[in-house]
Amino acid sequence: MSETKTSAPDSTPAAGDEDLGAAGSQLSTAPAEDAPNLPSLGVIGWARWFWRQLTSMRVALLLLLLLSLGAIPGSLIPQTGIDETKVAEFRKAHETLAPIYDKLGLFNVYSSVWFSAIYILLFVSLIGCIVPRTWQFVGQLRGRPPGAPKRLTRLPAYTTWRTDAEPEQVREAALALLKKRRFRAHLTGDAVAAEKGYLREVGNLAFHIALIVMLTAFAWGQLFKSEGNKLVVEGDGFSNTLTQYDDFKSGSLFTQDDLDPFSFNLKNFTGTYEASGPNKGTPRIYKADISYSVGADGKDAKTTIKVNEPLEIGDSKVYLVSHGYAPVITIRDGKGNIVYRDAVPLLPLDGNVTSTGAIKVMDGYRNAKGEREQLGFQAFFLPTYVKGNELASQFPALLNPVINLEAYHGDLGVDAGIPQSVYQLNKKNLKGFKDAKGAQVRENLKPGESMKLPNGAGTVTFEKEIKEWAGFQVARQPGSGWALAGSLAAIFGLAASLFIQRRRVWVRAATGSDGVTVVEMAGLGRSESAKVPEELGDLAGILYEQAPGAPDAEDDPAESEASPDPQVVPAEGAEK
Repeated sequence: MSETKTSAPDSTPAAGDEDLGAAGSQLSTAPAEDAPNLPSLGVIGWARWFWRQLTSMRVALLLLLLLSLGAIPGSLIPQTGIDETKVAEFRKAHETLAPIYDKLGLFNVYSSVWFSAIYILLFVSLIGCIVPRTWQFVGQLRGRPPGAPKRLTRLPAYTTWRTDAEPEQVREAALALLKKRRFRAHLTGDAVAAEKGYLREVGNLAFHIALIVMLTAFAWGQLFKSEGNKLVVEGDGFSNTLTQYDDFKSGSLFTQDDLDPFSFNLKNFTGTYEASGPNKGTPRIYKADISYSVGADGKDAKTTIKVNEPLEIGDSKVYLVSHGYAPVITIRDGKGNIVYRDAVPLLPLDGNVTSTGAIKVMDGYRNAKGEREQLGFQAFFLPTYVKGNELASQFPALLNPVINLEAYHGDLGVDAGIPQSVYQLNKKNLKGFKDAKGAQVRENLKPGESMKLPNGAGTVTFEKEIKEWAGFQVARQPGSGWALAGSLAAIFGLAASLFIQRRRVWVRAATGSDGVTVVEMAGLGRSESAKVPEELGDLAGILYEQAPGAPDAEDDPAESEASPDPQVVPAEGAEK
């Protein structure tokens, strides 16, 4: 009767079993851990020791952890490169912590010395890990699976049976079967050696290479990036030069020559909102119709920019990021001469576009006495005014627009050479216009209405035309495509290294002492898993059909015909 044997040996070979150690080696490209030896004295010895520590996997993981921890303060603490206003507010509110944060570079985390040091060390560590492992893996691909150990019974998954088939026939059948199952297989001596799962190491290497690509792309993007914002009123335009931006920030290696040459005009802005229900006032459509040209002699083209649908020109992307209203205001002096007429963009304060801003008449105005003077108006705009509630608009659309103006005269402070916001009124050297009762002049105006200034100082008219403005962000982020590709490659590489198991199978067929062929099959995986015994059992079952078991001399032939297929069970360590 044919006999099927299973083995549950220790997963590690005996100390004297050098043959099994060779067969089980190089199932990965991880560098072998040498016994700790103190470096020899001298610069070369210490440099060699430091390099080995830096390129070890444990140090790479530690640096990756430090990089993640270092990014936390960059997310929690205001950053100078992102919002200088918040940094200034933080300094005023935390007079004790601010100097400490300055010394630690916590207001500029991503450009600080310590963060850059971790970044560069991680970069070098990954390269030092990958290069030798890549060459080692290439050598494994060019080679063949190692020959079978002398004692297959020591392997975690093992089965054997006797057959009347010739050893050559068994080996040829095993070789064809393993190649059909996409194993790399070849004949070596009296056995067939096969290996599968190389994509595990490919995924492992791809993951680490993808990390390098991501680090390089992020560094490149930070060094050469640029980002600027511009508020454009309907009918006005923008040219991509530094002087045209309202605010602009860039990487340390960015130059003005890196700006893509283009310009555009805002023809019309359209915004629609939910009129009722729980989402009342929520924007439904935000779009800006523009005409643009590329280069000095480029032809005009028309397009529409929507939220999350930017205009791409070269390496630059033009995003639609904000919206508001710009009432047209006309100001006349006491003689009726127009001294100011323009659309005044006002900044939204809430979701219903309650807006505020300032109107400044810096030149051309003379008071009733004929003296040169400057005018200033604090403006408060409500797109939908509801009587009884003068503090906030009730809807973002222009259903019942009202502008509230508070009038001042004197010195705006613009001639002192000190920069000031165009949306704020510096009242230090200004005097308020007073009415007959001595109260500050302040009126609500609807479109088409005018406000008279006291003592023949002139008039202010809220024109019926109300323009809209759109805020655009022009961003240039080189390397973003590489960063995305690296992220996707890292995900797939990590999945391959986690779910694909590299394993080896050996099939030995030799003539026994009684002249009957003895077939042995064994499998070995990089880690203990039920997949190797299951796969070996499947292969053994198919091969058993081609080389069925032979009866033992003392057994009844009828019992041999009923003999089951060989079964393989994992070793005790694998079952646990």
